[in-house]
Amino acid sequence: MELKDKVVVVTGGASGIGQGLVERFHTEGARHIVVADLDEVGATRVAESVGGTGVGLDVTDEAALAAMVERTIETHGPIDLFVSNAGYVTVGGVEIDNSELTNMFDVHVMAHLYAARVVLPSMIARGEGYLLNTASAAGLLTQIGSLSYAVTKHAAVALAEWLAVTHGSQGIKVSVLCPQAVESNITQNSPSKGRLGGGGAGVAAADGVLTAAQLADTVIETLAAERFHVLPHDEVSIYVERKAADVDRWIKGMQRFQERLYLDNPTPGEWLLES
Repeated sequence: MELKDKVVVVTGGASGIGQGLVERFHTEGARHIVVADLDEVGATRVAESVGGTGVGLDVTDEAALAAMVERTIETHGPIDLFVSNAGYVTVGGVEIDNSELTNMFDVHVMAHLYAARVVLPSMIARGEGYLLNTASAAGLLTQIGSLSYAVTKHAAVALAEWLAVTHGSQGIKVSVLCPQAVESNITQNSPSKGRLGGGGAGVAAADGVLTAAQLADTVIETLAAERFHVLPHDEVSIYVERKAADVDRWIKGMQRFQERLYLDNPTPGEWLLES
């Protein structure tokens, strides 16, 4: 997909990865960009900077999301690319309250499902359309220190795979964005502040922290090639191959990595927390 003259929607677009994608899509010549975020002021600010439309939106509200899609189509025409990008992080293991996992599942998985459900009919009717869902390298590997993040990001990748397999013959393209650490204010958007892969630094920063602009470069390249995995950190593809080749060896390696982290920070997850 080339972005020139396309109508694009980006959720979680008020900052970080979402903002970086909005700015790059504008540079690439997108005809109109709708920026949706729980932070309506931020969404409006980013949208105005590219001549787009800012929308305050809770991505877990399917009815509100459907209304936004309907307004966009009525006002600007068919949506060519829908970027489901909203997300947040928390720290914790099996001791967490059940609501923490279910709340994160709503944002990281159900929001992707709702987006697909409301935008696919018009795309299928035209025989073309593109879904870009933000997950994380944690969805292909795991996330030390956060059970909820690891589980929900795995589910996000699985959902994207299913959408690609099921709707590919109808002209629908699907990509899933799986970064490690990216500069972002995702920690400010999180109920329990932490630093995890897919935004922020900390444990995921071993292979470097990218800027949102650097990540956007990879996104543009991947959309043009219409590949499924969007991997801004090259190392992730190597880790995925090693995991697939020998999962027991991979798990032992991750255990050793976790132990090294615990030597300096005896409390699990402590190194993830902001001071």
